[in-house]
Amino acid sequence: MTPTVLVHRDQELLAKAVAARLVTRIVDAQAARGSASVVLTGGGVGTAVLAALAATGARDAIDWRALDVWWGDERFLPTGDPDRNETGARDALLSHVGLDPARVHPMPASDGPDDGDPELAAERYAAELRAAARPEDHGPVPSFDVLMLGVGPDAHVASLFPEMPALYDERPVVAVRGAPKPPPTRLSLTLPAIRAAHEVWVLAAGSSKAKAVRLGLSGAGPVQVPVAGARGRRATLYLLDRAAAAELPPGIERIASP
Repeated sequence: MTPTVLVHRDQELLAKAVAARLVTRIVDAQAARGSASVVLTGGGVGTAVLAALAATGARDAIDWRALDVWWGDERFLPTGDPDRNETGARDALLSHVGLDPARVHPMPASDGPDDGDPELAAERYAAELRAAARPEDHGPVPSFDVLMLGVGPDAHVASLFPEMPALYDERPVVAVRGAPKPPPTRLSLTLPAIRAAHEVWVLAAGSSKAKAVRLGLSGAGPVQVPVAGARGRRATLYLLDRAAAAELPPGIERIASP
């Protein structure tokens, strides 16, 4: 299925538009099924989306107690470390809404119950995902309603970096050692777990992301271009600002916002 590309004027408008889209998607899922699930991403755009969601009155349309929150990757650092994606998400949004704590699923921290072993921590998160999966999900992870991903200039998504062993792994969660950007040790969903989502949203802002966006939409292989392997079961959206959309490949249609 060809991804849908939506282009917004700048990062601020992109964040607000994604926040509004996320409210609609969550509310629709809750109306249909009684609950919803999202997978969060870190980075500048991912955190900006959460802050925009916290700032809009439309957030009150969400039944926060009926929302499961997961993460696509995490830096294997102590609880509360400012570089953890969980910390940024809590500061931007999660601490400001009435979530059920039992339905917030952060990836384990390095000072957690696994004695600083990222492999054990990855297994722990995989077990948590497996326990949340329903028979209709047909796999070891839930069919997330929305899974959001940032993309790096090198085309990595989550903590899946080009040509690293994690890209060949079929387990839902892996420990990543020797990541090319700090910190070197991380936890990450794998591509099979990402592809379990109903919708995958790739978020990108800035000219430094334009090449990665182009490669992701050009049919490249996911080992060399991990973002190219990030696809949803029902839909894949590239949500971009104009700078990130500056090098779209020929034949890719875009929907431009005002």
